[in-house]
Parts: sequence; C-alpha cells; structure tokens
Amino acid sequence: MPHLLLSRSRTRLVAILIALAPLSVHGADSDASVRVPAAARQLLENSCVDCHADESGDGGFDASTLGADLSNPRTIATWQRVFDRVQLGEMPPRDAETLAPKARKQFLEATSDWITTTQLSEFAARGRVRARRLTTLQLERTLHDLLSIDIPLAALVPEDPRVDGFTNIASAQAMSHFQLDSHLNIVDAALDEAFARASTEESPHTKTLTAKQIARSNPNQRCREPEMLDGKAVIWSGNVTFYGRIKSTTAPKDGWYRIKVTASAMNKPKDHGVWCTVHTGFCTSGAPLMSWVGSFEATDEPTERTFEAWIPKGQMFEIRPGDGTLKRGRFKGGQVGAGEGTPQNLPGVAFHQIQIEEIHPGGDRQAVRATLFGDLKLSKQGKSNRLELDKDVTRAELHSQLNRFAHHAFRRPVSKLELQPYAELLSSVLENQGNPLEALRSSYRAILCSARFMYLVEPTSTKQENSKPSRAPLDDFAIASRLSYFLTGTMPDTELFQLARQHRLRDPKVLVSQIDRLLDNGGQQQFVTDFTAQWLDLVDINFTEPDRKLYPRFDSVVQNAMLAETHHYIDTLLSKNASVDQLVRSDFTFLNSRLARFYGIDGVTGDAMQLVKLDKGSSRGGLLAQGSILKVTANGTTTSPVLRGVWVCDRILGQPVPPPPESVPAIEPDIRGAKTIRDQLEMHRNHTECASCHSKIDPPGFALESFDAAGQWRKHYAIPGKGNRKGPPVDSSYQLSDGRPFDGFNQFRALIASEKKLLARNFAEKLLVYGTGAPIAFADRQTIEQMVDSTSDDNYGMRSLLNAVVLSPLFLSK
Repeated sequence: MPHLLLSRSRTRLVAILIALAPLSVHGADSDASVRVPAAARQLLENSCVDCHADESGDGGFDASTLGADLSNPRTIATWQRVFDRVQLGEMPPRDAETLAPKARKQFLEATSDWITTTQLSEFAARGRVRARRLTTLQLERTLHDLLSIDIPLAALVPEDPRVDGFTNIASAQAMSHFQLDSHLNIVDAALDEAFARASTEESPHTKTLTAKQIARSNPNQRCREPEMLDGKAVIWSGNVTFYGRIKSTTAPKDGWYRIKVTASAMNKPKDHGVWCTVHTGFCTSGAPLMSWVGSFEATDEPTERTFEAWIPKGQMFEIRPGDGTLKRGRFKGGQVGAGEGTPQNLPGVAFHQIQIEEIHPGGDRQAVRATLFGDLKLSKQGKSNRLELDKDVTRAELHSQLNRFAHHAFRRPVSKLELQPYAELLSSVLENQGNPLEALRSSYRAILCSARFMYLVEPTSTKQENSKPSRAPLDDFAIASRLSYFLTGTMPDTELFQLARQHRLRDPKVLVSQIDRLLDNGGQQQFVTDFTAQWLDLVDINFTEPDRKLYPRFDSVVQNAMLAETHHYIDTLLSKNASVDQLVRSDFTFLNSRLARFYGIDGVTGDAMQLVKLDKGSSRGGLLAQGSILKVTANGTTTSPVLRGVWVCDRILGQPVPPPPESVPAIEPDIRGAKTIRDQLEMHRNHTECASCHSKIDPPGFALESFDAAGQWRKHYAIPGKGNRKGPPVDSSYQLSDGRPFDGFNQFRALIASEKKLLARNFAEKLLVYGTGAPIAFADRQTIEQMVDSTSDDNYGMRSLLNAVVLSPLFLSK
C-alpha cells in the first residue's frame, strides 16, 4: 500500500477509536455496562481501516463513523452487517490479507455476545414488539366480527405503510391527527350500519331473471346489453367497453349479493370453451372503474355458476367473453346492434337465467342485535317501524351490556376502573337525552376509539425475577389475540377467550390444537391469501399491466388464475406438511384450462383449479416459476435480473440486499437490443462496491430471465416495436456466490432446493415478522436456529415450521 494511504489510514484510526469508546447501555433489570468488545476494536484496527478509513472507503463503508451506541438503529444495523460479512467470509475480501482463524472466532463470539446481550436488555425493559396498532385489514375484520356486519370499511382509512412487504410492523405505524379522524370515520360507518340493521325490519332483495329480462329492453336499439337470440340473451366477443353490462342486475341498495348465472357457450373454439369475466360497476363513461368478481369457462351445456360480491347502489354486473385469445368482433360507434355478431361467426356467451339474492356474510339481523344489545329487549315505539330499547330498561342492565361489549372490544376482561369513563359517558347521555339506544351508541363509539381497541395490548404474565436479561412472557389474553390475528386476521373467538380465562394457552398441546382448529374449514385458505399478499408481494399483482402488443395471450382471466395457483399451492404444502424445498421445486402445480393454455401445458380441462402433475423436466414446479411471482417482479414490459434477484434473495432465501450506494447509477434495459442485460451487469459488477451484493443478486436474476414479464417461458428477448422479431437469446446460466455453476433455471432451482435449512429459516422468519409485527433482531437468531432445527426430523415440513413459530418464545413473549 502506498505510504500516503497508510499514513492517512492511521490518522483516521484515531477517529475510529474515539467513536468506539466504551459506552454504557443500561437495561431496566441490569446495571451492567455493555462495552464494545476488544476483539471488535482490534479487528477494525488491524483488518478494516486500510480500506474503510473515510467516506470514500470501499463499498461506501466508513469505519470511522461506526459508533458504539447500539440503541441507534443505523449503528446496530451496521454492526450486524459487519458481523455477517466476516462470518460469511466476505470480509476481508479474497484479494486482501487473510484473517487469522483465531482472530475471526474471537471477533464473532465477542461481537455476537455484545449485540445479543444489549438487545435482550432492551427487550426485557421494553419488549421485543412495541405498541402495535391494528392494520386496516385487521380493523375492518375486527369491526365485522364485533358488530356482526359486513360492509367494506378499509377504503375509509389510509393504506398501511409496508416495511419489507409487511403492513403490521409496529415501528412503522404512526398515529397522526388525520389517522385518528379516519379511524373515527370508520367507527361511525360501522356503528351506523350495525344500529340501522338492528333497528329495522326489511326483507332481503331477491330476483330471478329470465333470458328476456336479461337482454336489452328494446331489441332494435344499438347498445351494450345482451341481445335475444333463439331464446337466450347473448354477448359476443368484442372490445366495446362495458359490452356485457346487464341493467336488470342493478343493485337497489348497497349490499352483498349472491348471483347464480346459468350460461352456455356460443361458437366455442374446438379445443376449449369460452372464458368469461364477471365484473361489477356503474358501466358508464363517467364511472369507468370496474371491480373483479370472478371468471368461468362457458361450454356447450348450460351450467350454473355462483359468485358473491359487494355492490354499491346503482352498480350492475358485466359478464362477457374475456379470453384475450378469442376472435374479437368489429362493431361501429361503440355500440352493438342485434344481429351484428352472428355473421362474424364470433364466440360468445348465452345467458339462460340469472338469480340474485342479497346476503349478509357477517351475520343475520338477530346476530347484530345480540351483539349490540345482548339480553336487552327491543320494541316498536309509536307508529314508526323502527325498533327502540324498552323505556323501562334499567341503568344496571345498560351497564352490564356495556361491560360485555367492552370485554369483547378490548379482547380481555375489563376492570371497573377501566370501564368507568365509558360508564360515566353512558350515564351522561342518558341524563341529557333520555335515550338508552343513543347512550349505548355513544359509549360504544368511545370504546372503539380507545387505545385498548385500536392497539394490541400485550401485557406480560409475570415480572422478570432473573437478573440476566430475558424475554417477558405474554399473558394468556395477549397470546389469544396474537394467535388469532396471526392466523385469521381478526379478534379471538369464543373458544380462545375461554382458554385464555382458564390460563391454558401456554400449554403447547393446547396451542397446536388451536392452530389446527383455526386453520380448518377454510381458515387456512384465508391465512394463505393474507400471508402471501405481503410475504410474496401478491398485493401488487395489479400494479403493472403486461404490454398487450408484446404479450397478447395475457388477460385478467390468466392473472387471477395465477393468483389462485399460488394460493392453492401454498395451501397444499401446509396441509401436507411438505418439505420446505417444495417452495422452489416440485413435480406439480395447480392450473385451470386457461392458465394451462397460457403456460403451454396440455391435457387440462375445466375452469376449476386442479392439481396437475408436471412432466419430468418441466420448469413450472415451485413458486419461482409461477406467473403471479414472475409478474410482480417485472414491470409489464421488460424484466430485470436485478429486481428479480433482489426479490428472491429477500423473500425466498432470507438474504436481504442493502440498497446500492448513491454513487452507483441504476441499470436501464437497452430496448434496442444492442446490449444484453448480462453485458450491462458485467460492467456494473466492475464497481468494487457492487461486486459483493451482485454475487448474490445475479444468480437468481439470470436464472429467472427464462421467463418474460407476463410469466411465459422464453428463449429470446422481445424487441418492443419490432413485431414478432426475436431479440438476443436468453442466457440463464451463471454460478452461485459460492462458485457452484448452473446451466439454466432448472439447475439453479435444484441447487437452492438443496439448501433446505436456508429455506426453512427464511420461511420461519417471515412467519415471525407477520405474526409478531417486529423485524427479526440479531438476538433472535439463536432462537430461530433452534426453532428450525426442531423441525429437521419432519424434513423441515412447512406446517411443522408454522407450529414451531407459534410455540417459540419469540411468539409467546412481549
């Protein structure tokens, strides 16, 4: 090394040693000072300072800024990264002086003990999980269950911020005046709906429509409603906006409706039926947004399909052929006249009958009344059809009902002192207005706006008696809430409440039985949908739309089948306790006929998702080959090995990649096809600060280049604007960061599938973050290792991993 650099480095060492001066970190239960270990200071001085002496240090790392205050998030994150890179052998780099095994061991042991002890002291004082607010989805479902209602509420509050994909991270949950106002709006909307349903007597809306009633009222009018043809109401395949709207299905009021559609295909293709989409909306140019309801494959025989949807007043159903591969008709002027589709020999859908029924998934009227009023009696007052509480209801009866409601809302028993403010409010409204119904409503409103409802209150069961820092166990009611919100996204049910009262939820056998109960009877399907929306970023499935000129076979039917494929796949892995390696490699998947055609897989018929055994050598088994994953990791036009590689590292391998240094420009794809993305990345990797991260990012990124932005297999890149002209060939071969080569996607998938413990650790960590609302801390690592090792006899089964997460001290502690 040049003398000038050496001199500068030694001068900067003074600043480093000052920054690493001993710093005391005091926990609530310990007076011992936690100091930077001598081994850590020695390693920085002897092996790091020459290359990382200032802000221009390699990789953008300036060792002189590395302090000792582990309460600073940036400081502890940097120490963890230093630890990890030394542990993995990435630092010092291969072209530097080798680190002596003894020095390396001493550094790792001392630094690990230092960080772990410091964090455990903090956890003992404040808890691993800080105050955690109900997410928007949890708030909506909790109000639904608490009040036995079912109206959409999530749109009334701001979207939750996502941290590493998850919306329930406590440290990211702010509470502003605007959010409080939004919360009040959602509470008022919920109470308005509950009290309106409880105090009225109305018959549900039902209707049976014949084909004539489904079709346009004026057969000679050019419009966008079905036409009558041979006793059936028909919609042809076409591009006219809102073509397929059915005005006779217009909702008379806001509500959930069940629709049963009996339909058959017209002029269907030889090898498949006519895939149709079902949407709802106002179906006018002034309100163009449509809501997805479902899809079905119409065949020659009339078949009944059932769908359920929330429909605002004035909206209607639109049902039309939605398969992007079908021949489309040409209609002039944005309208369709009767008889214009027949001579074009178009595929279409014929409606025979439609039945519509208003439903209440949250509970019937009696359930709402039981929730709001318990044993209190209702009766008609005067000539009005509205019901009121009996005037002779006593204040003691009202207080008893208030206590019952507060118990359920707060998800734990309520003391007299805790109930007092709400009881005083009830008494005040009674004295001023004399209306017991309004008194209850006002008190309920106050309860639902309190911190005890809005936040997951998680007190511990005992005080820490051991002087050594340790985790504080949750009480049984906190366990009930944590388990319920983890698996169902809503408040605990009656059985969980009862077990909490009996103090039985710390019994491992009881906990496992409750996991089984909550996930049975469709509960697991809901859990999988909720969890994968965040873990796998499936919530972003609509964020981009593949370019139809580049990917003409992609459509909304395909996209929703892709989501269903992933949901069914994970659900099956959990049900069978499949080994975690099947997350990335298996010999089966779930398809319907439309998705199978899109993937180029023969022999699949019907519109139901079904388990399909894949041919030997198929590239479709596992998450990384599923269209939903490939779509959310692309931008709709092009793919990026960097974006997909980062996603795989974080979501599947549990090796999150830090953001690049600000001095390094992003790579934009060369749409001219002059340079492949591989050529551009090769130049990118020449930056010293990029090489270490790209050694992890590039292998999965290049492997997934065999799939385009719509999730189809490809051998060549497409060139936008060049029609069907092929671009450069796809090269998906590369090598893993440890040097193991692979010749393409299938071999890459086999290599990472062999890393079962790595995959198991990541899956367990993602479950823990989702279940507790706290990121994985350094001090959690040893416990997670033990948790994962406990499932090795089950071949790291996915259901075993889920059970191990719930039984772990990380899940059962504050």
